[in-house]
Amino acid sequence: MRPKIYLLGLNHRTAGVEVREKFALTNIEGFEQGLLKACPVSEAMALSTCNRVEILAVCGHDPGGGQDAAEDVLMYWARACNGDPEALRPHVYAHQDLDAVKHLFCVAASLDSMVMGEPQILGQLKDSYRSAVDRGTARVIVNRLLHKSFSVAKRVRSETQVAASAVSISYAAVELARKIFGDLSGRTAMLIGAGEMAELAATHLMGHGTEKLLIVNRTLSRARELAKAMRGRALPFEELTLHLAEADIVISSTGSPTAIIRARDIKSVLRTRKNRPMFFIDIAVPRDIDPDVNSLDNVYLYDIDDLKEVVDENLAQRQEEAVKARAIVEAETRSFDAWLRSLSLGPTITDLLGRGDELARKELARTLRRLGPVDEDTRRALEILVLSLNRKLLHEPIAFLKRRTREEGSARKFIGLARRMFNLDDENAPSEAHQGRGKDSAEAPDPGRDEKTGED
Repeated sequence: MRPKIYLLGLNHRTAGVEVREKFALTNIEGFEQGLLKACPVSEAMALSTCNRVEILAVCGHDPGGGQDAAEDVLMYWARACNGDPEALRPHVYAHQDLDAVKHLFCVAASLDSMVMGEPQILGQLKDSYRSAVDRGTARVIVNRLLHKSFSVAKRVRSETQVAASAVSISYAAVELARKIFGDLSGRTAMLIGAGEMAELAATHLMGHGTEKLLIVNRTLSRARELAKAMRGRALPFEELTLHLAEADIVISSTGSPTAIIRARDIKSVLRTRKNRPMFFIDIAVPRDIDPDVNSLDNVYLYDIDDLKEVVDENLAQRQEEAVKARAIVEAETRSFDAWLRSLSLGPTITDLLGRGDELARKELARTLRRLGPVDEDTRRALEILVLSLNRKLLHEPIAFLKRRTREEGSARKFIGLARRMFNLDDENAPSEAHQGRGKDSAEAPDPGRDEKTGED
């Protein structure tokens, strides 16, 4: 029976930052494992970033008209965040089957991002996938779907200009700072957090002439590493307030669950600065900086939603390329649909025998060219021989598949593995599909691998 694929989510278009931080998933490991126990789903993967939450769930069959599983996932999501499902519901989009596949391809290719073409979302998606594999919640369908997503993203980057001169949220933050201050030369900037977004912000700040760069992070060694690369100065997190007065620009992107800068902290800082203006950009979700800070004189506070105006200026030039990118997504969605249809034993046996016959005839033709002219009876006898060998050779693998696919829950695993072993879909995962948290990361598991048992 064809599996059902569900994707529920919210993003910067459907929900403000208050809603996104309320329903962000801070314990994805517990969420994914709990979802498999509480809802009628067999596979799950969750992605939670500052701009979106996406929950991918797979059912082995349609559990009652196609709506029950999606509703169960939404209810579980709300409960996991100690929230009211009715407060979450208006902000959630729900996609099913090929619409879910297409949406995920668009996310991976950064066609659904606040900054179209930005590269960060693909890395975040790879990290989420790797974690789901480690926990055993990503299996045959999610494995294949995510590897295909990585392949789609690569095609979009290589075949279109949608990511040409692409900007990130960090770049948009620096652009906003330039609009406030004009020239950044001679300014001092402080980065709170030393992750990828902070690193990108540091690169853009230094590129626009920022004179001094202060980097504050809970892990001082990471702050020192980034400071060394950017010719900045690392500071212990405990000294954050002591050094705030030095900063004209503060960009914060930590993973703190609560605000780390409050209005009372800034009042004394402003006195030390003799009320010289300060510019804060909070690109964290949940927010790092208490919104009350914006009520102070000579303080300008922007959160991630405010960056949308900067981002919009870059969208027009990407729209033409986005049309080409979406055509790629459409074609790859049809390809994935064909693979889903193949996940029944009949088409796989047909494809397996057909692939064997094709190879046998190719090898026969090569042999006949080497032998030279032969009579028709000899040619026909050789053809019967090679085709018969193919059928006999495949008899045991096919019998094995028939036995194993009778076992409940095993069909997709073994059919998927067989299709990959014999390359029945004429596909190879791109090398970067196996890249996860960094360039030195170990390979992600193969789509046909049983991640729960570790068996191939």
